[in-house]
Amino acid sequence: MRSLTWLALPALTLLQPPATRPAARPVSSPASARPSLAPVTLDSAFLSAFRWRNIGPDRGGRSIAASGVKGRKQEAYFGATGGGLWKTTNGGETWTPVTDGQITSASVGAVAVSESNPDIVYIGMGESAIRGNIMPGDGIYKSTDAGKTWKHVGFRTVDAISKIRIHPSNPDIVYAAVFGKYSANSEERGVYKSTDGGATWKRVLFRDAKSGAVDIALDRTNPQVLYAAIWEAYRKEYQMSSGGPGSGLFKSTDGGETWTEITRAKGLPAGLVGKIGVALTAANPNRVYALIENENGGLFRSDDAGASWTLVNSDRNIRQRAFYYTHLFADHKNADRVYIQNVSFFRSDDAGKTLTSIGQGSHGDWHDLWVDPDDPEHLVAGNDGGGTVTFNGGRAYTAQDFPTEQWYHVITTKHVPFHVCGSQQDNSTLCTPMNWNLGRQNAAPGQEAQGGMAVSYQVGGGEPGYIAPDPLDLDVFYAGTNNGGYVDKFNKRTGLSREVNPYPWFYSGEPSKEIKERWQWTFPILFSQVDPKLLFVSSQRLWATRDGGRTWMNLSGDLTRHAPETQEKSGGPITGDMNGPEVYGTIFSVGPSKKDVNTIFTGSDDGLVFVTRDFGKTWTNITPKDMPEFGRVSQLDASSHDAGTVYMSVRRPLLDDRKPYIFKTNDYGRTWTKIVNGLGAEDYVHAVREDPTRRGLLYAATQHGVYISYDDGANWQSLKLNLPDVPVADLIVERDELVIGTHGRGFWVMDNIAPLRQATPAVQAASRHLFAPAVGLRSSPGVTLSWRFATRPVRGTLAILDSAGSVVREFTGDTAMQAAAGGGGRRRGTSSTFPLAAGLTRFTFDLRSTGIESFPGMILWGAGTAGPALPPGRYTVRLTADGEELKAPLRIQRSPLIPDVTDADLRRQYAFGKQVRDKTNEAQRAVIEIRRVKAQLDDRYKRANDEATLKAKGETLRKNASAVEENVYQVRNQSGQDPLNFPIKVNNRLANLLAMSERGDGPPGTYMPEILSILSKELAGYQATLDRVWKTDLPAVNAELARLKLPPVDPKCSVVTGCSATP
Repeated sequence: MRSLTWLALPALTLLQPPATRPAARPVSSPASARPSLAPVTLDSAFLSAFRWRNIGPDRGGRSIAASGVKGRKQEAYFGATGGGLWKTTNGGETWTPVTDGQITSASVGAVAVSESNPDIVYIGMGESAIRGNIMPGDGIYKSTDAGKTWKHVGFRTVDAISKIRIHPSNPDIVYAAVFGKYSANSEERGVYKSTDGGATWKRVLFRDAKSGAVDIALDRTNPQVLYAAIWEAYRKEYQMSSGGPGSGLFKSTDGGETWTEITRAKGLPAGLVGKIGVALTAANPNRVYALIENENGGLFRSDDAGASWTLVNSDRNIRQRAFYYTHLFADHKNADRVYIQNVSFFRSDDAGKTLTSIGQGSHGDWHDLWVDPDDPEHLVAGNDGGGTVTFNGGRAYTAQDFPTEQWYHVITTKHVPFHVCGSQQDNSTLCTPMNWNLGRQNAAPGQEAQGGMAVSYQVGGGEPGYIAPDPLDLDVFYAGTNNGGYVDKFNKRTGLSREVNPYPWFYSGEPSKEIKERWQWTFPILFSQVDPKLLFVSSQRLWATRDGGRTWMNLSGDLTRHAPETQEKSGGPITGDMNGPEVYGTIFSVGPSKKDVNTIFTGSDDGLVFVTRDFGKTWTNITPKDMPEFGRVSQLDASSHDAGTVYMSVRRPLLDDRKPYIFKTNDYGRTWTKIVNGLGAEDYVHAVREDPTRRGLLYAATQHGVYISYDDGANWQSLKLNLPDVPVADLIVERDELVIGTHGRGFWVMDNIAPLRQATPAVQAASRHLFAPAVGLRSSPGVTLSWRFATRPVRGTLAILDSAGSVVREFTGDTAMQAAAGGGGRRRGTSSTFPLAAGLTRFTFDLRSTGIESFPGMILWGAGTAGPALPPGRYTVRLTADGEELKAPLRIQRSPLIPDVTDADLRRQYAFGKQVRDKTNEAQRAVIEIRRVKAQLDDRYKRANDEATLKAKGETLRKNASAVEENVYQVRNQSGQDPLNFPIKVNNRLANLLAMSERGDGPPGTYMPEILSILSKELAGYQATLDRVWKTDLPAVNAELARLKLPPVDPKCSVVTGCSATP
């Protein structure tokens, strides 16, 4: 282990002086003084009530593996590089993930379907397109039922499987091109063969421990003939190399048992060779194509089975970025038709001499192709937008509308509900409302996020990782961009952008050591949580601005190792590849203190950690002594509870180390503790975050899912739940939700984590517990109330009490309702029941008081029955179950999005809303009472055998009461749009007045009280008439009923047969 020098670096100031520093700085609590935190073990019954909700959106991400199915034109597969295998059974119209829960890695690098038994499918895991964000796999899986179930069949420790080929008539004979390890020498490389369907494997071609197999072509007319490409290549955290003496082209004529190298066959280029793609055509067994990375490389053709070759095309469009592309395929019916994939998708119909681009209408960056042996117009391809199908030779492709995005990070906005934002690999920034698909829990696999793009929007920038929404302006975003830009300040309201990078030193093609300012592909861009105007970005130095990027402060010198071995050219000895992802020696993570504006932590991609406690005047190297060599600091999260505490995740999978690393310090980095107990052995960590509401509650985003710790990282447990095995690139806790951005399956949200936050051993053991809800925000869908019953109660009530203890809303328990239910948050209606069940129950309370009473068949126009929204204040949730009472506090606040509305305004709105609601309910009760009386009359007639005197007086009562009813409510309404034909009555006008007064937050309109007064007077006239009916006509009827010894008619009685005893 190297020695670490403790440094104090002076900060450099550009353009403006550092910010004014507060006189005092918070003091961190010593470790001995911190409260001990008890571990919490979440049982399966408790966890079963939680699930991750995929919000997508439905925009595809990168695929380097695709295959059709011979004889089944509607079926196809593609492998997502971070999202498992997907299948279509309708020609690419829809796709479904078929490996979720059955495989233990996410990146599919190869897929092959047997031609003789199309139910047999193999996938090889891990990417061989060795870019900087690749993810290692875990070997080969096999399905014998067309993708329904999967079994692991070998190569568990191999990073990448490049290709799999299956014998055309014997599905037990399978060949695998094994790349091996990314960054270390490996004996498990080369071409392997299985003759028993993958049960055992034999290595049949091996060059050396530095060179793996990258391609295999099998002669469909004579499967004994194969060609294979060996590739000397590596990918480290700080460098990639393609090419070397180990690369070569080989041929076998005995089914792969022995091989002959033909790299130097006549016509093939001399000198170093890099990546090679090889293709055969069944139309001419002697025709072979090879695409070779070489100084004098290009597309070569052989017409004598590889004995001699001719260079037919050296166009740079098919040779650029050879490590990432170099994909070659041939048609099976026309020997002169060959396909070459690169940034664009090319076809040649003259054996490679001329090229036609056929990729328009789909995504760019093409990586795999399957050509139907029976129909050359039918192609299945993979590109950086996912899998796609064409049935007309590339004139039209199926849409790539599946949620396989690779997000680099995730961030949330201050909208209510909040939006989830990220930058997608080879695409754009995107923000999506977090609640857009609530209620789709039962959607088919892969379909939960369908439609997400329709509600999503871009926020400037490009595909590199960070987005920083302006905390003070919902329309302003700062986003990383690329290929000529760095920091894009985007105003969504105006649609205008501005480059605001502090030191926009442009580079391309040169090594890191020659770049003056090293801006990494996913450099940090984030705001301080202490000062909402303070924005940070980082190169090898830390920068800050308080005026939206007009002027910048340079807060540090170089805070990286800048080790010489990490600063050389990337790409290899043949084709350079120097752009943002290959820049190394940068500040990769910035962790501003959430307690003190002057304290900032930084972590570099080469393993150094620094802190300043004086806003950059001095810096101290606080790198942990057991930091792994060149560990990439993937995330720093400063504590919300303690100024001296910070949590740090570190990863280095591209240095042959998949171990998880999380460190914490409670003393500004003087001492560190490694906290990984309970994490999977290969679950390397992309991010760690502390819950802002509970000290010691941590969440970890790892390569294989999410973990949670209740004791400050001393113990971790899985929070994977219904997630597929997926790399979680980042996570964030926002309000009452946990949000993750995956690198292959889009965004996911865990709703209502209040029970998780409040879990303790005592809560877990309790027979009944009511959890404290999150803060309820006005102009939001509401707040989720949660409780847990060990057994289902027989009866229960749920009440909301105001600060004086008065009930403002009450619900009755219903044992038939589901445990996750809404509380009637729509304007048009309310609910009076809540679910009564065993286990964890969630119930959405819409923050409204008691609503308008209803009656059967009621039709209102432009109004509903929802009550007035409760004003800001403190309330109590009271849950009563079988006589036992549980209480929890509830706080309601005004929306932060409406700063011009005050609490006083909302109290006025509520007071007026109550008046209108109460007056509306007077009208409603008049109708209800009249209908009760008419129903009771019908009952009494029947029981009195239509006695004449009773009926005569009863019909007088009916007639006079009905006349009032017809003035209060439009009784002719029978269907929803009848009010367009029959004029509305006073109850409808009152209900509409309530609806209008409640439409948005704010005090009642100027003339709303006047309208209420007019309608109240009108209603009072009808009520006076009804009172006269009850005082004259009703007693006359009841006198007759008494004579007949029948129960009286009572407007207050809801029982048709009567509420009082028969006289």
